[in-house]
Amino acid sequence: MLQNKTLSDEAVVKAAQKDLEHFGILVERYETKLKFYILRISHFSDLEAEEILQEVFIKAWKNLNEFDETLKFSSWIYRIAHNETISAFRKAKSRGDTERAELEPELFDSLADEHNFIDDLDRKINAQEVQQILATLSENYREVLILRFVEDKSYEEIGDILMKPGGTVATLINRAKAQFKESYLRQFSNTL
Repeated sequence: MLQNKTLSDEAVVKAAQKDLEHFGILVERYETKLKFYILRISHFSDLEAEEILQEVFIKAWKNLNEFDETLKFSSWIYRIAHNETISAFRKAKSRGDTERAELEPELFDSLADEHNFIDDLDRKINAQEVQQILATLSENYREVLILRFVEDKSYEEIGDILMKPGGTVATLINRAKAQFKESYLRQFSNTL
C-alpha cells in the first residue's frame, strides 16, 4: 500500500480515478473518522456501522469520476456517509427495527493507575452526559453539532455535507446550541 501522507486528498482522488491502490489511501485516511461519525449520528451497532461504511466506500469508488473538484473531498465523502446512514435508518424503520440499543462505553477498559482512573472516569461520564443530551435533540440539530464540535468541520464543509447554505448552517448551529443547553439544564440541573 502506498504511504504518501503528503499528498492532498484532491491529488490522491485524481490518482485514484486511475488506480485502485490510491483509493486505498483515501480509505485509510477516512475509515476511522467516518465510522465514528456514523456511530455518533445514529444508534447503530458497531457491525451495522461497518456495513454502512462499506457501502460508503463502494459508492465513493463508483462515483469517484463524478467527484466535484470545487468541493473538498472530505465534505463529499462525509455527505455520502450521511446519506448512507439516513438510508440505513429508513430501511431499519420500514422493517420496524427502530429500537436501537445505545452502546455504553466501558468505563474500566484501560486504567493505568488511580489518577488516570479518576481522569478517565470523569471524561467518560462527561462524554456520556453529552451523548445523552445529543440523543434528545432533533436529528438536524444533533448532526450539525456533531459535525461542528466533534468532527471539527468548518461552516462551509457542513454546508456542503448537509447541502445547506452557510447562513442556514450558522442558524442551525446557534439553535442547536440553545437546544443543547436547555436539554442539559433539564436533565442535569438537579445534580448541580
